[in-house]
Amino acid sequence: MQQVRSTWAIKSGVGLRELRAVLAVAELGSFRRAAAELGYTQSALSHQVSALEAALGRPLFHRPGGRAQVRLTPAGEAVCRRARRALSEVEAVAADAEQAERGQSVRVRVGVSQTTAAEIMPAALRAFRDDHPGVEVVLSDTEDQPGRNALRRGDLDLAFFYNAEADEYIEAIPVLEDPWVILTRRDSAIAGLEPPGFDVLDQVDVVAWTRRWSMQLELEQAWQRRGITPRVVYRTDDNLALQRLVAAGLGHACIGRLAASRAVEPALTWLAPREPQPPRVIALCYPRHRQLTATARSLITAIRAQTS
Repeated sequence: MQQVRSTWAIKSGVGLRELRAVLAVAELGSFRRAAAELGYTQSALSHQVSALEAALGRPLFHRPGGRAQVRLTPAGEAVCRRARRALSEVEAVAADAEQAERGQSVRVRVGVSQTTAAEIMPAALRAFRDDHPGVEVVLSDTEDQPGRNALRRGDLDLAFFYNAEADEYIEAIPVLEDPWVILTRRDSAIAGLEPPGFDVLDQVDVVAWTRRWSMQLELEQAWQRRGITPRVVYRTDDNLALQRLVAAGLGHACIGRLAASRAVEPALTWLAPREPQPPRVIALCYPRHRQLTATARSLITAIRAQTS
């Protein structure tokens, strides 16, 4: 088994010139053409690539010789993927610095739900602020499809969505599972049941989200498939209002575990249903084809650290 290279050797052997050299050779398929493109002699370019290979302890290219096109090794493909990200980050750093030099505030715009705004972002922003005290973070309440459109247009830098899937425009990073639970009063007839099923909601009063939310529609469809028919007595788009309606004894509710675990009223408790549920995974999304600033990437790191 080949000995793993020390991180010191890799860090000391990797620079921006080496990364640019590898990418140029990979894209042009030739050391000669890559050297001409970057303005180096061919021997200087070869030295940069060789220095990186020596630091990593493995070849990055298949070199057939003659005029045949060079090809990336599996290690070379992995390095190129990281190199593109690293160089993009450096460009974003320069953009942030230029923005600050012009006296413009650095701003990151994040699409949020009420739950992610209240339960994820405060801790993430507290950590983020230590390294980025002058950055303005704007949180905007957004829905799924309008939010994805805003990301594509450039109106948002990042956005949280439930059950988001990556596509050709949007990258999605799953950050937290947030399954449905039943929110109820501690003194209610169902509070002592363990473990309950969603059938405890059949023919009882329920406070629900409005049907403009796709997650609520999916939940009600799941109830219907199981023959469960709650009596929806109130609908709201406001998380605080929903919880206080339940606390007032006006009905039970189904909400995400993240919000329920920090219920706003001490009279409230929550129950985890025993049966399989419609999935609820919070994903952090960003546009694929628009360069993220270094500041936005730092915020992503802070969010992931708080949800891991």
